[in-house]
Amino acid sequence: MTVTPLPRPPRRVRRAQLNWLLTILPAFPLVLLVLRLWYLSRQDLPTMLLLVQYISPLGMLSALIITLIWTVPAVVLVLRALGGLLLVSTPDQEDTARRSLLALTALRMPDWVVAVAVVLAGFTWQLRLLPALIMLAAVIVALTAVQRYPGETRMLAVVTLVVPIALGVVVLIWVWPGIRTALAAGDVGTAVMLFVPPLLGWLLTGPLPPRAARLATHWPAVAAMITAPFVIGVVFLRAPVLPNSAVEVADDERAPIRVIRGQLITVDDTATTILQRGGEVVFIPNDQVRSKTLCPEPVRTQKSRITVRGWAIDESALEWVAPTRRATEVDPRCLGRPR
Repeated sequence: MTVTPLPRPPRRVRRAQLNWLLTILPAFPLVLLVLRLWYLSRQDLPTMLLLVQYISPLGMLSALIITLIWTVPAVVLVLRALGGLLLVSTPDQEDTARRSLLALTALRMPDWVVAVAVVLAGFTWQLRLLPALIMLAAVIVALTAVQRYPGETRMLAVVTLVVPIALGVVVLIWVWPGIRTALAAGDVGTAVMLFVPPLLGWLLTGPLPPRAARLATHWPAVAAMITAPFVIGVVFLRAPVLPNSAVEVADDERAPIRVIRGQLITVDDTATTILQRGGEVVFIPNDQVRSKTLCPEPVRTQKSRITVRGWAIDESALEWVAPTRRATEVDPRCLGRPR
């Protein structure tokens, strides 16, 4: 007697995959935080345990949020656009949603989530990415209209053709000085990022052939899911989680003063603990400390001096508008010299 196992229904398989995904997602930030401490300690376990003891979890989470806040709208908008394109390219949207997790995510994503993602991206994305953001938002609006109002021919013609083309022209006029400056400086990558999205946005507002739709949506989504954790990990591993400081130290009143630079871990009743650049932990008795100062983070050098109407292409709107603290002169202690 042969027993043939019954195949699991597709919906149950899809639900099991979704449950695994929802289980793994909350653990990803924790893994990033642990890897950041491991990287900061130069792979030395005792040093990492010391950092775990004194580093504030709130400080770590703050660094994680500030560093990776731009990735949240990127994930939301890309999933919504690719999933919406897959839905409008198939005759039966409900059946497509049952078979594809990408289509199901786009179908169930609330409109307010997309709106919040667009606003957040507008503040946190660099200027060079804003043309892509504008066209991505236009594509999502057009695909949503095609999903919900399939019989409104005139309205769909305006939303899927007139609006994206008009937005593309306006964006090109606005960024044209930056495109010319980028080409003159030989920065072809920046010129492409400013020039191509306004031209190609209207091509993604309509349905694709059913056979090509899955290839054009699923494989980019899979590639993004594979590469995103590595990109996020590399970016966060370079984010500062401890303040840079410089401490003047002297054994007694007559001894010469020397400067110890590094990242300040903690200050207790007996000693000041500093993590130096090479991963060595230094405990300085408090009676030997003559002065302390906070050193600014190294200034991020701009990859390009290209600007669009006075706005640097590698700055976000939040960086451009928010007040910044500019150091007029460098403290000599931060350079390793006593005052």
